[in-house]
Amino acid sequence: MKAILLAGGQGSRLRPLTITTPKPIVPIFDRPFLRYQIELLKQVPEIDEIILSLNYQPRRIEEVFGDGTDLGVSIRYVVEPQPLGTGGAIKFAAGDYPSGPIVVFNGDVLTSVDLPAVIALHRSRKAKATIVLTPVDNRSAYGLVECDEEQSVKAFLEKPTAEQLVQSKCDTINAGIYVIEGETLDRIPADTVYSIERGYFPSLVAQKETFVAYTYRGYWIDIGTREKYQQVHHDIMTGRFSAPPFEGLAGQAVVSPDARIEPNVTIEGPCFIDAGVVIKSGARIGAHSVIGAHCHIGEDAVVAGAILWPHTWVDRGAQLGPLVAGRHCQFGRYVEVGGHALLGDKSIITDYSRL
Repeated sequence: MKAILLAGGQGSRLRPLTITTPKPIVPIFDRPFLRYQIELLKQVPEIDEIILSLNYQPRRIEEVFGDGTDLGVSIRYVVEPQPLGTGGAIKFAAGDYPSGPIVVFNGDVLTSVDLPAVIALHRSRKAKATIVLTPVDNRSAYGLVECDEEQSVKAFLEKPTAEQLVQSKCDTINAGIYVIEGETLDRIPADTVYSIERGYFPSLVAQKETFVAYTYRGYWIDIGTREKYQQVHHDIMTGRFSAPPFEGLAGQAVVSPDARIEPNVTIEGPCFIDAGVVIKSGARIGAHSVIGAHCHIGEDAVVAGAILWPHTWVDRGAQLGPLVAGRHCQFGRYVEVGGHALLGDKSIITDYSRL
């Protein structure tokens, strides 16, 4: 069985972080985001190859994961010659794969869905395709997916009207996780921009083919915005989503033994301090802060809920709020950066600045 991870997006909603770091490898604590999806796919022993469908900075991603040996999987890379849409990307990545189920993941999704259960449903119903759905509170903000009593998909409601919301009790949306029979990919035109959501799936409904839904009401999030990227860190630190490096350590301060912390430093959990970090005397690391590898936090500095990528320098007396800063950033002496700033790699905030 093959798995395809659609990881070709440019991550425009996370710019400027993704200008130099493709979204699939933005760090969640000390590991690239896509590693969480790869670990989930390892729940299914039948998956013998993971195909990464790429377009934006593919070499950077391949440098991180290699052939997958270090993670105990086999990874192959397919680079779209041009953006082909979700359906076109799946067909291109699948190549000549003739039949049988293919697991597909949208590259933005972090979840703990029971993937073996999804595949078991797909097989028990002898489905042409199975889609994972997840509930939302604000039904008017999403395209909804309606199912009948047997969980067969019957309609897609794109931007439902007020009347449709009154008539329908549906609260589920496409979670970006599918199981698709390889033989059905013939209906997707080759080398053409094609949407699986607007073309392939509606065609299954229109032709009354067996198309079923697995509704998952556990943890699911799209990390593609700054707000959601920060929320993922909060959720892992507090135990809402169980994952390394906070498995069994929810709510605590997770500090690398290779960090160098001077006397009179205040550390408030939950927070994460990676290897090679130096924290000078009098500094305070507040709850929900993430200090990446080899960062320097100067004397009397305050980091209150910020996410700092590796090799960032925070000088004496600086005060940082819940911002996100890329690699090799510099915060000068006594700067104050509050709010929810999003700073790209090598950003420099000069001494005494206030933002």
